[in-house]
Amino acid sequence: MKIISARRASLPLLFVPVVFGPLSAMAAEEQTLIVSATPQAVSELDTPAAVSVVRGEDLRHAAPRINLSESLGSVPGLQIQNRQNYAQDLQLSVRGFGARSTFGVRGIRMYVDGIPATMPDGQGQTSNIDLSSVESIDVLRGPFSALYGNASGGVININTQTGQQPPVVEASSYYGSYGTWRYGMKATGAVGDGTQAGDVDYAVSTTRFTTHGYRDHSGARKNLANAKLGVRIDDASKLTLIFNSVDMKANDPGGLSYQEWQNNPRQSPRGDQYNTRKTIKQTQAGIRYDRQLSAQDDLSVMMYAGEREMTQYQSIPDTAQTVNRAHSGGVIDMQRHYQGIDTRWTHRGELLVPVTFTTGLNYENMSENRRGYENFVMNNGAPDYGVKGDKRRDERNLMWNLDPYLQTQWQLTQKLSVEAGVRYSSVWFDSNDRYITPQNGDDSGDASYHKWLPAGAVKYAVTDAWNLYAAAGRGFETPTINELSYRPDGKGGLNINLQPSTNNTYEVGSKTRIGNGILTAALFRTDTDNEIVVDTNNDGRTSYKNAGKTRRQGVEIALDQQFAENWKLKMAWTYLDATYRTNVCNNADCSGNRMPGIARNMGYASLGWEPEEGWYAGADARYMSDVMANDANTAKAPSYTVVGLNTGYKLNYGKWGMDIFGRVDNLFDKTYSGSEIVNASRDRYYEPAPGRNYGVGLSVSYRFE
Repeated sequence: MKIISARRASLPLLFVPVVFGPLSAMAAEEQTLIVSATPQAVSELDTPAAVSVVRGEDLRHAAPRINLSESLGSVPGLQIQNRQNYAQDLQLSVRGFGARSTFGVRGIRMYVDGIPATMPDGQGQTSNIDLSSVESIDVLRGPFSALYGNASGGVININTQTGQQPPVVEASSYYGSYGTWRYGMKATGAVGDGTQAGDVDYAVSTTRFTTHGYRDHSGARKNLANAKLGVRIDDASKLTLIFNSVDMKANDPGGLSYQEWQNNPRQSPRGDQYNTRKTIKQTQAGIRYDRQLSAQDDLSVMMYAGEREMTQYQSIPDTAQTVNRAHSGGVIDMQRHYQGIDTRWTHRGELLVPVTFTTGLNYENMSENRRGYENFVMNNGAPDYGVKGDKRRDERNLMWNLDPYLQTQWQLTQKLSVEAGVRYSSVWFDSNDRYITPQNGDDSGDASYHKWLPAGAVKYAVTDAWNLYAAAGRGFETPTINELSYRPDGKGGLNINLQPSTNNTYEVGSKTRIGNGILTAALFRTDTDNEIVVDTNNDGRTSYKNAGKTRRQGVEIALDQQFAENWKLKMAWTYLDATYRTNVCNNADCSGNRMPGIARNMGYASLGWEPEEGWYAGADARYMSDVMANDANTAKAPSYTVVGLNTGYKLNYGKWGMDIFGRVDNLFDKTYSGSEIVNASRDRYYEPAPGRNYGVGLSVSYRFE
């Protein structure tokens, strides 16, 4: 049986959108948001969009440096939770986009030094991010995130450190509860000041992480390496080489029903029975060329390539595979190759008023060989699980995108500016079935999706320290390869009824500089058609469907403040009302229900005494309201508040530096679900979080001055 699904549109002949945007005439050195994968400076105050910048120093302060979830709680609108399951990655969503993901990251574009951590189909991961070498993390929410193309309900851009003088070598380690151990080395430095031909900068980091895990069958180990080398070619150009590698093995404890959670939150009955686990090996490299063509023109070219190998053993009973001969098995064996290029040209000038425009072309492609096997062999008439058995799937999947984009910026008056951009996103998917039997026909198929993605904003500078803005934009999200691969009826073949979702977002906001800090507030609403949601989740196999219409609306407020020289205060609150506007349930009317996996209220507060040297201490508190676990809203995870404390000592002695700290998390031993598996089969929604836990860390550095 040949299955072909296609949704095609022709590229209009005229690519002449009228777009505008702000260019700060009073501070030309401040760069506002640039729609490109190439890392750029982001101004929280001047960018007419909801954007938060988190410094690498804050990420590493008295922290294990293992997961992004440790330190991004201060970002409003970002819901990031640790599943306590390294086989399935963090659960991450921005204003509700990505909340449906049962593993990995969906609906959010992620970049590390300009290299996408999100594939062309919108599927991403955080496992290759080295927190020890992060310089900054930019989190973009709202209309302008749509200008990053497919599956950009939010954008997370990670920039790693660029080496500078003097050279520094650092060794760091962390040891915590449940046998958690991380240790690593980092070296940064430069030859020259980076302005002369032949100047070189470098940053190299390597980390090893191991843990027994809080839950049974949740142990993991990960080796991670990251390197960046910059070479100044001449006065006008620079070449940067980037390398990243991750090698990980992790057991998968799976989800629990509410009764299982209450009886014993650390148990893993399916993990023990099926020996569920995952191994990942990924290596990627990139090269970025930046050249100043003239005083008004800049050129940037980013090229990258990588490969990823993954093997996963799932908790699927043998009967589900033997009864249905079209079943693809309980073992996924995948090899993936991906590469891309992003070329960007920026021009600054005047056309009655100061104007800047950026235009570029982004191309990405991915090819994967995906095979499925039974996760058992028969031994004396009984299944022996956790062993690769007979082949049940063999296919080659291709996906690629070609996206031209344009953004211009106009400073209409000293106080008033407008900004807008447009991207024409085209995504192609093609699957070639190489496993054809009498019981399993040819399930090959293809699909293509095309969409104009415009966005615009108006900014008014009330004072030099207070900006107001309004923004609007359209985004879209295609199904991922995994989401297209499985049909709700359990039969083989592509899920041809699954269509991309489209959304329109409107936002107004205020940003105010207060002393050494910033206060931001945003009011937003997003209406989505054909929202992609979980349909069925049975025996480890998840299928998806379109949900008609949904609405997300809410408020985000954040304060990042430093006062009295050494005191630091961070506060954030998010109210997010995410509901279905049409029925998505098979056996009941769910219109008006809350969307699962999304907290209606989230709060964060931290206060710390952080001098340059000597003793320091801090406390943080995180609140999350209850979270619905299924579309019918018949199950939910209760609300919770957790508190953490840390203290440490920093010492600088000549060329040596030392930082030693201790911390306790979940101080009051709160019992709560750290994340939820949306619409999980047999009501196994809950992934319990650990109770009170402890950790100590040490870093020692030496400066070659």
